[in-house]
Amino acid sequence: MVSANKEMVVHCFDTLLAHYNSTEAPPPAFDQAQHPLFVTWKKVVNGGDPRLRGCIGTLEARSLINGLKDYALTSALRDRRFPPIQVNELPLLECTVSLLTDYETANHYLDWEIEKHGIIIEFSDPVYNTRCSATYLPEVAANEGWTKTEAVDSLIRKAGYNGPITDELRMQIQLTRYQSTLFTMHYSEYVSYVKERRGEAPILAAKSPNY
Repeated sequence: MVSANKEMVVHCFDTLLAHYNSTEAPPPAFDQAQHPLFVTWKKVVNGGDPRLRGCIGTLEARSLINGLKDYALTSALRDRRFPPIQVNELPLLECTVSLLTDYETANHYLDWEIEKHGIIIEFSDPVYNTRCSATYLPEVAANEGWTKTEAVDSLIRKAGYNGPITDELRMQIQLTRYQSTLFTMHYSEYVSYVKERRGEAPILAAKSPNY
């Protein structure tokens, strides 16, 4: 099984830096494979807790090299919940690559473990009869301090449902659980790693676009 590693996160930083510099990113230093994946960007200010700046990925298997390149940019620049990450935010960023594994159909909406499992929920909106779905990665519920029911209720809202959340609605949820491997790196660690491996620190062009 392929696990998330440092070189994958370096590739994400390389990709974002190359976007701002209007250049090509260096070739990645990891082997090609197929995996569902997510790229998460967070911003650390004044030593506080990291704050989410973008998180987008795919639940279907993708080529790791192209998939990480695509989602590094999509999550940084086109997550509709946030404005695009600006050049001057780079030194404050940390990046996490998550590779998803071990998909299992749960018996009911509470049939999963906090921290161990990510969850995908699917259900029908009882008013509009439309199909709704959403996912949280394994670390989300623990980071937010949620119970399993609170995590599922939050995910129902994330899926776009604004009506009353009842036990009847929860019981009709089809829940898929999964696990993941992940690797996180701060921009300062990325700079040190690149300097050690390539002989010089990454360069950000003086005049770069803001998005």
